Amino acid sequence: MIPALSERAARHDRDNTFPHDNYNDLRDAGLMRLTVPEELGGLGADQQDMLLVLEQLAAADGATALAYAMHVAPLGSWGLTWRRTGAPPLEQVLRLAAMGHLTLAAIASEIGTSNLFTDAKTTATRADGGFLLNGRKNFGTNSAVATMWATTARYEDPELGSRLLVLLVDPASEGITIEQTWDTLGMRATQSNDVVFDGLFVPDQGVVQSIPIGHFDVQVLETIICWTAPSFGAVYTGIAAGALSWSVQQIRRRGLERDARVQDAIADAETALEVNRSVLRRHAAEVTSGQLISQLSVQEGLGRCAFVKNVCTNNAASIMTRLADVVGGAAYSRAHPFERMWRDVQAGLIMPINNRTGKELIGASALGIALAPVAPAPQFPGAPPSAGG
Repeated sequence: MIPALSERAARHDRDNTFPHDNYNDLRDAGLMRLTVPEELGGLGADQQDMLLVLEQLAAADGATALAYAMHVAPLGSWGLTWRRTGAPPLEQVLRLAAMGHLTLAAIASEIGTSNLFTDAKTTATRADGGFLLNGRKNFGTNSAVATMWATTARYEDPELGSRLLVLLVDPASEGITIEQTWDTLGMRATQSNDVVFDGLFVPDQGVVQSIPIGHFDVQVLETIICWTAPSFGAVYTGIAAGALSWSVQQIRRRGLERDARVQDAIADAETALEVNRSVLRRHAAEVTSGQLISQLSVQEGLGRCAFVKNVCTNNAASIMTRLADVVGGAAYSRAHPFERMWRDVQAGLIMPINNRTGKELIGASALGIALAPVAPAPQFPGAPPSAGG
């Protein structure tokens, strides 16, 4: 499967098309159920297993790996939560995914808002039996293939005040339009187009979380950001690893192995990759053991997630620059994969949690400054203030 992904990558990048053929290969290999618990029909992979798979896929095709991460990471977090709680709704979703009947996407990004799940411009208004959503989301990665979306909207609750709702959406519903806006420097095959909600109805049971606006939330940290942040880090680590492998082949072909300057550049790249892998392993261990949630405040946990993502993406970008020093003009040719890999890596620098927000979280936490209050126990629209979720 890996050679096929690598072979198709240039075509999907050039044509700006979603890699449906690669997804067929992922299904055939059983990877669409990678992080579903074995008891529910999955392969039972933990976060460390997932990160290793993402790195390997990204070394062949970063765009396919990034799109796939949007599916496999949420399933992993839900699987870990299901093991702890046994929640029937989670079990139902996980079983559907294990049978190949469910593909996920997170459609939450909006221009002008942070990706910390503290607010949204998309609005939710009360309707009989649910909510009507209106707004626009950008960076709709995996929207081309997903059968269930997780999204966000702001709701003015008459009793609880301004809330951020996290909702599950059926993309086949009326009131959804995918606008073909994706024409970018890199990660072109993700087809992360804009999504417009125009009177989209979401039933009450589609609301999975309600958070006071402007608050950090421990469940968002545990079930979303703790998994998405390292998955992004693993993808960009994999792209850089693929570029390093290709560069080494070029160096050997040219007989430059004994050049001290070449050895220096390769050593820098290898060192940065191993730093990334060490950071990812520690993060996975802390998430799987529960230490990241139990031993850190929510803000510190968010900072830790920002740290792992940004170390990996910054190092990946630096690796590509360092390798270009020794690859030379071949790095600039579209006939070679290095050029596409270099463009794809740039997306990591702007993906959440970006460097600016991450440094704010880390610096403020170290100085004992709270950037936002922490949400209390979850409350849902129409439920009494004491209700939990």
